[in-house]
Order: sequence, then C-alpha cells, then structure tokens
Amino acid sequence: MNWDKIYALSLRHVYLIKDSFPRILDLIYWPTIQIFLWGFISKFFTLTSSFYENTVGIILSAAILYDFLFRSSISYNMMFLEEIWSRNFTNLFIAPIKLSEIIASLTLTAIFRTLIGLVPATLIAIPLFGVSIFKIGIPLIFLLISLYVFGVTLGLLVTSGLVRFGPSFENIAWASLFFLAPLGCIYYPLDILPNWLQIFAELLPLVYIFEEMRNILIYDIIKISQILKAILISFIYFVLGVIIFYMSYKGAKERGNLLNIGE
Repeated sequence: MNWDKIYALSLRHVYLIKDSFPRILDLIYWPTIQIFLWGFISKFFTLTSSFYENTVGIILSAAILYDFLFRSSISYNMMFLEEIWSRNFTNLFIAPIKLSEIIASLTLTAIFRTLIGLVPATLIAIPLFGVSIFKIGIPLIFLLISLYVFGVTLGLLVTSGLVRFGPSFENIAWASLFFLAPLGCIYYPLDILPNWLQIFAELLPLVYIFEEMRNILIYDIIKISQILKAILISFIYFVLGVIIFYMSYKGAKERGNLLNIGE
C-alpha cells in the first residue's frame, strides 16, 4: 500500500467536512439529541426501577457506546456514498489506486467523522446528567477499538452491497445497525433473550462489549476474557468484510456495473 495515496484520499474527506458547516452540524446534532433523549429516559427509570443503583449511568453509557458504533459504520458508508453522489465513483476506480488503499483511507477517516459528533455529546453528558464513560477506565480503550472495528466492518459490508447492486442498496446503510441492535444486548443482559436467540447473539462482539461495560459499572469487575473475545470476533468479521468487498468488486467489474453506479 502507498501511504501517500491513503493520506491524499483521507485528506479529501477531511477537507470536505472541515469546510462545510452543515456537515459538521449534522455530525454533532444527532449524537447530542441521543444523549438528551436517553439521559431523560434513564433518569425516569431511576425514579421507577430498583434494578440498577445508577440507571442513568448504565443506560446513558450504553447509549454513548452504541452511538460510537453507529457513527463509525454510518461515517464509513457516508464517505463512500459521497463519491457516488458527487459522480466521482468512476474516477476513483480508474485512478491508479488499490482497493486496499481505498479501504484504509475510509477506515482512517471514519474515526474523524465519528469523534466530531461523539466528543461534544459525551462531554455534555457529564455536567447535565453526571455521567462519564471515562469511569470505565482503561478497558474503555479496548471496548472502543472493538466497537470501531465492528462498525467499520458493517460499513464495509454495506459498501460491498453498493458496489455490487448500486445505489438501490443505499437504504441498507441506514438499516444494518438497527437490525443487529436487538441481538447486541445494548440496554439489557443476554439472559433477557430467548435461549435460541442467545446462540446467535453470542456470535456478535456487541454482547461481550456491553456485558463487560455493565460488569465494570455495576460490579466493578473487569473480565479480560470478555474484552479479548470482543476484539477477536470484531477482527474476524473485519477480515471477512474485506474479503466480501473484494468479491463484490470483482463481480461488479465482470458485469460492468461499476460504470453505472456513479451515473
């Protein structure tokens, strides 16, 4: 891989965001609204439920981590869709750029878009609701890495669909994470799910990430095995996502679909 090309591709998207106030506002607006919404909902639960000693802290922390995952995936998809909407898609593949360089640039730049929205929302939650995800401590770094890798993987899978089937696959970009959310046990323990669904849920890194978050915040217990499982599963899915992207690109190239996607 040529890191100069990766840097140039990444810089293009950074300039696109940096010089567009509406884009920056959009990135900040939705995570902030999520914090307000779940903050007040969990505050209501605190007054009516005794399951958690700190319902606001548990639910709001889960909402912040889930939004990090959601933004990671959507940011990856949006940058790819920008190429289609700006009719630059064909130029991207005609240029002497490898697929690995495109994937690397989108993966690196997606974190920039994600942090623009999430950092302000996370900081707002501290004075407004007294909730800070930084209480998770050092394990937070590894949980975020796992979430980011899995989010990018979902972005890769949606992008593969866009390459293979064209812009008609665009709606899946918005629906992919909502489909997995019930199995991710984001706001509730794994035991809530029926036994047969637990089998499928355990194949996702989300279960281990959010179970570990609750272990730390409720019981002050760190289970290294949970964190390692989450990271391992996330990277396995990432490798599969890259393979599927290459296969989709090859199929689209053989059928001549690439020329029509950006038109």
